[in-house]
Amino acid sequence: MKIPNPSNRLRESIALSVAGLLILTSIGFAQDQSRRELTFPNIYSYVTLKCDFHMHTVFSDGLVWPTVRVQEAWRDGLDAIAITDHIEYHPHKVDVGTNSTRSYDIAKPTADSLGLLLVRAAEITRPEPPGHLNALFLEDTEPLCTPDYHDAVKAAADQGAFLFWNHPGWKQPDNKAVWYKEQGEFLAKGWLRGLEIVNGPDYSPIVHRWAVDKNLTPMGNSDTHGPIDMEYDGSAEHHRPVTLVFAKEKSLSSLKEGLMDRRIVIWSSTNLYGASEYLKPLLEKSVRVINSSITIQGKGSATLNLYNESPCEFTLRSLDTLKGIQLPKKLVLPPGRSVACKITVTDPRDGKQTLELPFMAMNLHPAPDKTQPVEIRVTVQFKP
Repeated sequence: MKIPNPSNRLRESIALSVAGLLILTSIGFAQDQSRRELTFPNIYSYVTLKCDFHMHTVFSDGLVWPTVRVQEAWRDGLDAIAITDHIEYHPHKVDVGTNSTRSYDIAKPTADSLGLLLVRAAEITRPEPPGHLNALFLEDTEPLCTPDYHDAVKAAADQGAFLFWNHPGWKQPDNKAVWYKEQGEFLAKGWLRGLEIVNGPDYSPIVHRWAVDKNLTPMGNSDTHGPIDMEYDGSAEHHRPVTLVFAKEKSLSSLKEGLMDRRIVIWSSTNLYGASEYLKPLLEKSVRVINSSITIQGKGSATLNLYNESPCEFTLRSLDTLKGIQLPKKLVLPPGRSVACKITVTDPRDGKQTLELPFMAMNLHPAPDKTQPVEIRVTVQFKP
């Protein structure tokens, strides 16, 4: 987000701070070249790509060099990023100029060397309305450098860009987003394709509802300006927001297709947001039953060991829909941990059966006011 225009003295201080941060972050990467793998499973026939599509460098109002953004993303386990420097706002222009393509050009060789997909992108930064929009998959950022906001948005759309509205609630009273007629025009023309429902630590249920009702792709991004490790510690609870894109392959064209088709889930802290058709298999493939075949005699019980292979914690509440089977009322599955789940038979059965244990995933949200039903499959040998 934009910061106030600094004075000359403050600019000098910022320039010195930037230089210091560049040195520190470069040293940090040299000392720590390990990657935190985000073990979200692939679902259906898609590859799950971990992405952040909103971040800044010194070529707008960020405080790090473009290569540092790439290195941070690689360390955080991401597969794709977009550096979205502001087209119109350049508080460091005395030091680095105003070339709108420079951050991408600098970052690209490092991204290629690390196997990271780098999306050519920019942030169209105008007062409200229409506010800030990110344009992804641009061919050229220069046509967006035009005084009229409508011309800038059209220039991005004419290139086939994926356009999404950033932090719609920013600057609004109580952070409650307002739908502008300008956004309605962009939507009617087919230019607006997504809405940022998660920006840094902030989630907007209002914007999430718009995304569901208007068939727009929900997005979750860091919008990071400083070094990412100063904002997040990389743990499951304090990881940058990530947009999971379910793509046919790891390529820019498949990434764009996945966004256009709304094949995404957002991971933000301990919550997941997205359509049920992706939330449900994502959890069910993340939770592995270690002893998937158990024996229960009469009105006895047995214990399942459930292992959460994903980096996201799951909170499950049992549903009383499976006749004669009693499950724990609540299960919390921490990332990378096993949890014991006791199954008790209240109505004896006989024979070998495969059960779909019904739960409600309380931290999976297909809409602001909804949670996601899921099932965990287990094979049980019942004995009289």
